[in-house]
Amino acid sequence: MKLRILFALPIVISAISGKANATTYNWPENPNDTVITEYPDGVPLVKAEQEETLLDVARQFNLGQTEIVRLNPDVDRWHVKKDEIIRIANRRVLPDTPHKGITLNISEYRMYYYPPEVKGVPRQVMSYAHGVGRQDWKTPLGETKVSQKVKNPSWYPPESIRREHAANGDPLPAVVPPGPHNPLGLYSLHLALPGEYRIHGTDIDKIFGIGMQITHGCVRTYPEDIEQLYNMVPVGTPVFIVKQPIKVGWLDNKLYIEAHPDLEGEEMTRDQRFELALSLIQKANNGQIPDFDRQTLNEALTKLDGDPVSIYERKPLLPEEEAVAARQ
Repeated sequence: MKLRILFALPIVISAISGKANATTYNWPENPNDTVITEYPDGVPLVKAEQEETLLDVARQFNLGQTEIVRLNPDVDRWHVKKDEIIRIANRRVLPDTPHKGITLNISEYRMYYYPPEVKGVPRQVMSYAHGVGRQDWKTPLGETKVSQKVKNPSWYPPESIRREHAANGDPLPAVVPPGPHNPLGLYSLHLALPGEYRIHGTDIDKIFGIGMQITHGCVRTYPEDIEQLYNMVPVGTPVFIVKQPIKVGWLDNKLYIEAHPDLEGEEMTRDQRFELALSLIQKANNGQIPDFDRQTLNEALTKLDGDPVSIYERKPLLPEEEAVAARQ
């Protein structure tokens, strides 16, 4: 794939090639801020130098299929034309979970890994796209941990899954050995949950299912991502699985909101979505609802494209107020 990446302001062009591992973000300068940014200079765009699919672009920039389609509603996902401009993700609001271990926010098909802090090294967050459980095989929510790590796993499909595949004319063996057609991929992180729930890779047949509601409950990642994660994450790492379609956070005294569509089989009304947003805004602003930009909020809750937008700007804290906030 040949792409050139462009920034909105100023315009910069550089060659981009190959598959990316985790998108790594530096923590904001204010440690209390929870909005992370990859490209600080504007809206990142890429220009295709040859015909590709939108899904190829998604994999290169560690995005899932649903996310990149939402960001590019007017681009044919199966045919990106030469010289066509494609928008990729930039900012993200961190989920409302402890900033340690792994957080899986199934509403945005996104994983966040918080590496242990190292003295003298800037704090970072690593993020990966992933697939989640279907409507009838939901990924469980809650707090758990990595209980086991397995390289080159064999898959023992449960009888329920074997019956489903047989009914669809695609019978499964009792054991699927390691290899390119094993749906667990080459690496697997078992979770301490009832049932065989894992964070795992994928096979060559399902590579474009990343970022979709498509699994039997497990969390599926790109092969290069699970390999990187497998080599970093020790057994016992805490894992928080949440469903947060709307997130709110601060960056440089601006309050951002990020909104995602409902998962299949779920439906929030517009009023419910607005009430949820208001409660999160109030929580983020010390229990007070500020005089925010309601038009921008309404647009975000209508588009549901997952792109964080600023809805309010507060006055910077005085030095003594910053000291109090830091102590708190």
